[in-house]
Amino acid sequence: FFITQFQTYKKRRKRKELNIKNIRITAKKLGFKYRVQLVKDGSYGRQDENGNWNGMIGEVMRGEADLAIAPLTLTAAREKVVGMTKPFMQTGISILLRKDISEETGLFDFLTPFTVETWVGLLIAYLGTAACIFIAARLSPCEWSQPQSEQNRFSLLHSLWYTAGALTLQGAGPHPSALSGRVICCSWWLFTIVLLACYFCNLSSSKSSESTHLTVKGFEDLANQEMIEYGCLAGSSTLAFFKNSNNPVYRRIYEHMERSKSFVSSVDEGVRRAKEGNFAFIGESVSLDLAVARHCELVRAHEVIGMRGYSIATALGSSLIKNFSVAILQLSEAGELAYLRSKWWASSCIADKAKSPTVQTHSIKGIFLILSLGLGLGTLLAVLELTFKSRRHAVEQRKSCCTVLNEELRLRLGTSNANRPQENVDKDKEKP
Repeated sequence: FFITQFQTYKKRRKRKELNIKNIRITAKKLGFKYRVQLVKDGSYGRQDENGNWNGMIGEVMRGEADLAIAPLTLTAAREKVVGMTKPFMQTGISILLRKDISEETGLFDFLTPFTVETWVGLLIAYLGTAACIFIAARLSPCEWSQPQSEQNRFSLLHSLWYTAGALTLQGAGPHPSALSGRVICCSWWLFTIVLLACYFCNLSSSKSSESTHLTVKGFEDLANQEMIEYGCLAGSSTLAFFKNSNNPVYRRIYEHMERSKSFVSSVDEGVRRAKEGNFAFIGESVSLDLAVARHCELVRAHEVIGMRGYSIATALGSSLIKNFSVAILQLSEAGELAYLRSKWWASSCIADKAKSPTVQTHSIKGIFLILSLGLGLGTLLAVLELTFKSRRHAVEQRKSCCTVLNEELRLRLGTSNANRPQENVDKDKEKP
């Protein structure tokens, strides 16, 4: 048998290899030999004004080929002039677009300026800063000079509130009076200024870019907009579907394509224009799914219309039709066709890229480093302040510095004496 075939993706041989695999399995089941040749004019087959057919359909009609194996859509016009087997694959008509055109605004898009790692780092930085302010306020004698009689102003709850107020540029008093607390606060203020500047800059950039894009989820959305161009393969069954349809939406799509002459000469061209942006390629869903699996920046719309099947074409009245139809049904029932589709349509995209620019953690790691140094320096200053006071008291009381320092730490970090109100202390002094 001479088999004519149309190569859709010439640069990528997946479609050709899939068709050869289908031929090999069918030939083995039916027991025949074959030779494959590409169709001369590179067309599936359409009828001109004089009633003549070109492409694969024309070659089968003229006896130049015994079979036509390709994504050849089963239509009424083709069924009249050639024999068509049972469909070996179901398809429909859908839309191929870039992801930035097809995606709609999400409920939590205000979080997109930062990655998940950055948000986690911000939460850790917030809790760490609040904890450092709380510890420094308790350790520093300049901030808490009389722990026996005074109540510490910076409780854990107030430290969290103070840090949150600084993060939103609102402020929350009282402010630290010790050098250690001020160093920690200044580091946090610098961190929040840089972080908020990065956030609002990227949020504004993402929103301005989204304002030029359009959400297209189906054919009605496509027909109701004028921002992006759209077209289909010239002379294809897809074009015939819109041309012969009585649906007002589909008629508007056809009239627009006819008026703007936005047809493409090949599927390769349609995929390329869709990748460039500002163009939606209307084609058969199976071909579009293969393009999506190979090009990660593309996506197919969920809406699929005009369901039809791919069939093998033979000469009209040929005895091969019955045998091929039975073989196709047997392969389908055995799961061979489903296996081949899952094998050749497997996506090569590893991860989905974000639709708007986001600030990565490594791009602002410098400000996290500055904050860490500030927190460490402030905590160290608080420890040094307490050490100097303990040494001075150790000389006055003639005790070792370590003993006095341990007493101060137990007094300042303990909960029973440290948080005792002033009136309770006065009552203790009045007792005999």
